Amino acid sequence: MTQIGRLLTAMITPFDENGNLDYKQARKLATSLVASGSDGLVIGGTTGESPSMSDDEKIRLFAEVKEAVGDTASVIAGTTDNNHNKSIELSKEAEKVYVDGLLLTVPAYNKPTQEGLFQHFKVISESTSLPGILYNVPGRTSLNMTAGTTLRLAQIDNIVGVKEASSDFPQITEIIDQSPDNFMVWSGNDDETFQIMCVGGFGIVSVASNIIGLQIKKMMELILQQNISSAAIEHRRLLPIFKALFWVTNPIPIKYAVNKSGFRAGSPRLPMWPADAGFTSKFDPIIDQYDIDLPV
Repeated sequence: MTQIGRLLTAMITPFDENGNLDYKQARKLATSLVASGSDGLVIGGTTGESPSMSDDEKIRLFAEVKEAVGDTASVIAGTTDNNHNKSIELSKEAEKVYVDGLLLTVPAYNKPTQEGLFQHFKVISESTSLPGILYNVPGRTSLNMTAGTTLRLAQIDNIVGVKEASSDFPQITEIIDQSPDNFMVWSGNDDETFQIMCVGGFGIVSVASNIIGLQIKKMMELILQQNISSAAIEHRRLLPIFKALFWVTNPIPIKYAVNKSGFRAGSPRLPMWPADAGFTSKFDPIIDQYDIDLPV
């Protein structure tokens, strides 16, 4: 099994002009992302428009991407939603197509208790031998998974880390400080990678690395080399594009940015809508300040 890695890209999902999933372009994008610094790819997450994809589409996409990248990068499959039994079944199907791990997202809409979250993820993890990465994203789910719940789950052998997008730095720091040494904390927000890694976080599940992966990796390497002042300069340089990519709902901006770079990724699926002129007129002067790392 491929090592998961520090720089994981939340890969967008290419669609063709008819709105069908474009598997050929997905394979091409996956290999291009690996060439531009990604250690692994998260497939079927929020950035990948998973709510608008069928389970059959997801399973085929997991398989196609893993076949495309082979052992050059890990493939982490987003297999969970607010349907517990369906999450188990999709996780088992993902294991059959040789993905390297699972993204276990806090359920939206249900708003379970902390004990409910613990039992939900415990049972899913027990249904598969794959390593699981928890995903706490209160801005999407309206529910925060507390440090206490994450630390309980960290005791389960194949729950190996958490993607933390709560922006609650005391909570994130507590998880880093009190979790087992082999439990990894990835930032869930590009603009927080610097801060989280500086207090001991492992890496980032990045949206921006769809286009600037090598530049993000440079910043991360500077942190790991303990060259914090140079890393801080890189963080400040990248901050405007990190922010601009979330001016409207993700993945609308990043999909626009990938298309603008010359890589054909298509439009988002409804209910998402492509970036309008009001957005692009403000966004273009920002992105034009950066080199694009993605090979097209």
